[in-house]
Amino acid sequence: MSATLLTASNLTRHYGGGRGWLGRRKPLIQAVQGVDLSIQPGATLGIVGESGCGKSTLARMLAGLDQPSAGHLLLHGNSWPDQSRSERKRLHSQIQYVFQDSLSALNPRKTIRAILEAPMEHLLGMKRNDRYTRLQALMEAVGLRPELLERYPHELSGGQAQRIGIARALAAQPQLLVLDEPVSALDVSIQAQVLNLLQDLQQRFRLAYVFISHDLAVVEAISEVVAVMYFGRIVEQAPADKLFKSPKHPYTRLLLDSIPLPGKKGLQGECETIELPDPAAPPQGCPFAPRCANARDKCRHEQPRLRPMEGEERIAACHFPVVF
Repeated sequence: MSATLLTASNLTRHYGGGRGWLGRRKPLIQAVQGVDLSIQPGATLGIVGESGCGKSTLARMLAGLDQPSAGHLLLHGNSWPDQSRSERKRLHSQIQYVFQDSLSALNPRKTIRAILEAPMEHLLGMKRNDRYTRLQALMEAVGLRPELLERYPHELSGGQAQRIGIARALAAQPQLLVLDEPVSALDVSIQAQVLNLLQDLQQRFRLAYVFISHDLAVVEAISEVVAVMYFGRIVEQAPADKLFKSPKHPYTRLLLDSIPLPGKKGLQGECETIELPDPAAPPQGCPFAPRCANARDKCRHEQPRLRPMEGEERIAACHFPVVF
């Protein structure tokens, strides 16, 4: 079995707290709370959840774009934020981030050539001749013509810009791509093309993916393992086929019930309210209890641990897992 590529332990991110202007106390927002994850080489971990659940904040921490308030990351067993500057640069090249809207993430004053050369020069120290060869290979890999290298981002279509965003991530020769809603801003026809490209690149370069999305059908198609986030925590994680066929957490069932399918029978009565808890005033017990029709007194007063389900490759944080 392959060694784990990236391990996240008790990863936590808080915002606010303390006192602001005129001594007023700022509310403490718990964006991500105690997340544990492991990512294997060449595999895809899907992370799903509603807007505001913390999945994008988690993605930024996994890619090193945001520092955790607590917890740590191990890349190949090394705590990479604690390394020397040169070692952090080397390790950082192994994890790259693909933004939801690549057009907004590309420097409008630079040509595509300059954008793609930057990580080769600064992270890998490539010489000019080597960069030229690498540029041609990258454009071929993402299905774009080399002539686009002399254009500026505003001259690209949305699909082309997203392919350039992927090419920029690949320029650093990473082992892991963190993809934050990589196709949600694209037309449906272009979405399929980009998803096929991502799967081809994964096979070609043996890449690992962390795939963040609210589109459950896309996550099911591309992921081996899926983690479900709610209110900053992982509430269920399982192999994709098992999770989509037989969810155990009532929140996972709620998400799956939101997928529109012809002739599908809804899971009526599973949700008391659609309102999310206030992140500045979290519930005492299970954060999903105010929305769960099956909540009991224990749920309202005691927060459930994320624990293995007996006889399954699954973990769930629920006092009374769903029997499906």
